[in-house]
Amino acid sequence: MTDILRYRDDDAPMEPVVTISSFSEQNNSSAVLIEAGDDARDLLPYLDRLQLVVIDFPRFRDGRGYSSARILREAGYTGEIRAVGDVLVDQIWHMRRCGFDSFAPNSPLDPKVVEESLSRYEYVYQSAADDAVPIWKLRHE
Repeated sequence: MTDILRYRDDDAPMEPVVTISSFSEQNNSSAVLIEAGDDARDLLPYLDRLQLVVIDFPRFRDGRGYSSARILREAGYTGEIRAVGDVLVDQIWHMRRCGFDSFAPNSPLDPKVVEESLSRYEYVYQSAADDAVPIWKLRHE
């Protein structure tokens, strides 16, 4: 489980990431940063060459990153999507449902608490980018 948590001070090297604005100028970049206000749809023609999309959360209240992840997953992106910035443990379960694979929060999170939050809910109520079947569908099968 701890493999989904990364921190900027980890010993593991961070991938070289470029911004969306400079991504089109790069011919060898496979990692891009989506900042608040960027449109994830600008990346759709390049999904086959991307290995990592980093989505910045400047504040925990800023939910635009959820939409960016969902747009990419619904378009067929299968690479890693990493949430960085002001990521709180309360958000991780919802972020996973939107398509995030890994997290690099500004402040360290207790891995045990993260694991508990990811396994807290057995059922979901609506479809999302993950493959969880909504409970209403389970009731009607």
